[in-house]
Amino acid sequence: MRDTEANTTRPLQLNDLQRLARAMREPAQPATLFDAVAAVAAETIGFRLFTIMAYDARNHEVERIFTNMPDIYPAGGRKTKRDTAWATQILRDLRPFRGETAHDIRRAFDDHMTMANMGLGSILNIPIAYDGECIGTMNLTHVEHWYRREHEDTGVLLGSFLAPALVSRMPLYADETPRS
Repeated sequence: MRDTEANTTRPLQLNDLQRLARAMREPAQPATLFDAVAAVAAETIGFRLFTIMAYDARNHEVERIFTNMPDIYPAGGRKTKRDTAWATQILRDLRPFRGETAHDIRRAFDDHMTMANMGLGSILNIPIAYDGECIGTMNLTHVEHWYRREHEDTGVLLGSFLAPALVSRMPLYADETPRS
């Protein structure tokens, strides 16, 4: 488990973006890219729990495709996301969601008790978008009051590197199966 603390994060730098651009070119995708984005996010934003979810708009579901805690939050986990304030903000309006306290997490997520038991009290969800549509989310969770407004901007920039991997999971046409 990667655990970043207050004095160990730093501002995003150009060499971080160069590192991600190089990772996109490497073989063994999308794992190489996911690992690189998680590493840069740990250094610049911080997290205890980090996940990447693919969004299936037809079924209004998100599926966990990457996690730094597979024993607790394994890849393959699916959640229906429909008709909630969170779904509107992230999946439709493409705006990050930042919950600063355990109360904020409790209001938005059914698995809030699992997070609370892990000592997680703040969350940052970044919509990953392509062509005006949400195709997934990047999710970072940490202790209470960890995330600030500037983390949203950094997250959107880092999350944009995930778009190619998530687009490759999407069908070309509505009646087609994903291209992965």
